[in-house]
Amino acid sequence: MSNTNVPELFGCLVFNQTVMKEMLPSQTYKALKHTMEEGTPLDLEAANQIAEAMKNWAISKGATHYSHWFQPLTGITAEKHDSFLSPADEGKIIMSFSGKELIKGEPDASSFPNGGKRSTFEARGYTVWDPTSYPFVKDHTLCIPTAFCSYNGEALDKKTPLLRSMESINEQSLRVLKLFGNKAKHVTTTMGPEQEYFLVDEKLYQKRKDLKMCGRTLFGARPVKGQEMDDQYFAAIKPRVIKYMEDLNEELWKLGIYAKTEHNEAAPAQHEMAPIFTTSNLAADQNQLTMEIMKKVARRHGLICLLHEKPFKGVNGSGKHNNWSIATDLGENLFAPGKTPRDNAQFLLFLTAVIKAVDDNQDLLRYSVASAGNDHRLGANEAPPAIMSIYVGDELDAILKAIKDGTDYSGKTGGKMTIGADVLPPIPKDSTDRNRTSPFAFTGNRFEFRSVGSALSISGPNTILNAILADTLRAFADELEQSKNFDEDLEKLIKREITAHWRILFNGNGYGQEWIEEAEKRGLKNYRTTPKAIEHYVDQKNIDLFTRLGIYTPEEMKSHYDIKLEKYCQVMNIESNTMLEMVHKDIIPAAFKYLNVLADTEFKMQRVFNLCDAGLKLMKELNILVNDLSNKADLLAKKHEETRAIADLMQRAHAYAKVVIPAMEDVRAIADQIEPLLGEEYKPFPSYEDLLYSVQ
Repeated sequence: MSNTNVPELFGCLVFNQTVMKEMLPSQTYKALKHTMEEGTPLDLEAANQIAEAMKNWAISKGATHYSHWFQPLTGITAEKHDSFLSPADEGKIIMSFSGKELIKGEPDASSFPNGGKRSTFEARGYTVWDPTSYPFVKDHTLCIPTAFCSYNGEALDKKTPLLRSMESINEQSLRVLKLFGNKAKHVTTTMGPEQEYFLVDEKLYQKRKDLKMCGRTLFGARPVKGQEMDDQYFAAIKPRVIKYMEDLNEELWKLGIYAKTEHNEAAPAQHEMAPIFTTSNLAADQNQLTMEIMKKVARRHGLICLLHEKPFKGVNGSGKHNNWSIATDLGENLFAPGKTPRDNAQFLLFLTAVIKAVDDNQDLLRYSVASAGNDHRLGANEAPPAIMSIYVGDELDAILKAIKDGTDYSGKTGGKMTIGADVLPPIPKDSTDRNRTSPFAFTGNRFEFRSVGSALSISGPNTILNAILADTLRAFADELEQSKNFDEDLEKLIKREITAHWRILFNGNGYGQEWIEEAEKRGLKNYRTTPKAIEHYVDQKNIDLFTRLGIYTPEEMKSHYDIKLEKYCQVMNIESNTMLEMVHKDIIPAAFKYLNVLADTEFKMQRVFNLCDAGLKLMKELNILVNDLSNKADLLAKKHEETRAIADLMQRAHAYAKVVIPAMEDVRAIADQIEPLLGEEYKPFPSYEDLLYSVQ
């Protein structure tokens, strides 16, 4: 990559504003910009001109097809390709693409997760162009980012609710900013998702049914060396991985994705890629693309990219740290404290809104990151617990405490805090240590939502973050717009809400048992499993919140509730079946084969040397473990069948969490004892040592 001209390469496969300005008539470009910024509809003539320019540009980049690229509720992307080809006279063809084809498509809506909103005989769905996200060329196809809805208008994707939530936070933030005399005309949320992942050798991956079917290992004895030496984090990157990262960067840069940081993570074979911030909608689209390209590029290098939250037991899992902020069209970060009294007061009100929003909606935030995979990661020794709390750092904590208690602030300014009159001390980004155990940490000018799992779409968590903050700002604006003495009422509101929600602030060690006990005393929620998290999603308070803001309808929420439950049950069904197959087809046959060799060797040793203690001891131990494994597998099969027969989705999901998963852990515990006893050539599949240390 040494000869790559990065500025020239960057965005070369993206129909961005630079390309639009070059290829579109001036009036059409202005109309499109107005649509992108204000949401005003385009007329058909302008749409036709845009489509023609887009087609010509895409063909110049090698495209032969176009596709409405969307994000159904599967959590991954979907695309149906149509060629630009149209018949012409004398058996010839022309390459055409109309405004109508650009704006709307009609994929099947019944074959995607829909929570019962679409039956097979009600298949019609629509994809609708999202002009706020740039089209791009991928695999000789022009991909047009779109929203996806049913024939009746229900959202069947992750983009539509995110766009609705961004509009909601824009509306409510502007109401609040107006009270401070702020001249901003538009507010948007921004995002920078840090993406963690594992790389394993493809040949070894192909020999593990669990990795192929489940994305994670269901078995695996601990290697003699894990991550206890702390010699992987930020270490020199292996040559094979460096080549992968260079290739990945090029592919991402071509698509206008701001891939910035790359390094080794804490676990063997684990790495991270972090982009520069961009608007939430674009960041969500780009992260979906990033995950797809990470997997595709890995194959070119004989590697497999694992995005599961916990592919290996006993070493760190992978998250997607969701760096979330909010900014105005004037370039102002509303989570930055500022340097003037009015800025300080504005910052404190937005900070207070976040504190209240997180405390009031712990259930929604936990729901937003709930998945079968993430359940294995949350609360382990590398990820925040399932309990939601906010870390603000020592300096800001002291300021908030002084406001809450009405006491003197002992920091740099001294004296009592009078909101809107005193100047807060500057709060630099590095004024406090980082707290890696916090699920929701303030880091100077943004919040880092660390609970998001590596395989999850960030659209869901960011839709909920935007929604809960917008709803809180709505309530604050309703109150303060009626104020006769703004400064006095602002101070009362901030003090009241900080006091009411003080329990959600925690700067200590989130990994300790002491915090779990303390959180329970504070009344914080601890939903350890996905079914418990999903259970409260359709509580009336949540339905009221989303419908009040116009982000979801009650019907959409119910369908998402059903989809998430069904997916959890499907994952557990696949994992249970895979585990049983591996026990009966791989592990027990491998153990029998080794026992047979041991028995033959023991017979010969006894005849020649009359020595048998070691051989007999090993055979007895293996025999006992194999019998135990067979019995545990039979019990798992029985519990799995009973669980699968439960008609009610929620009851079935709880049964998987409470009954089937413990039975799976029992099976694994025995299998992982057998593995180290087998001779190297009798291993049923590649070990953790093979997988974690083979990529050099």
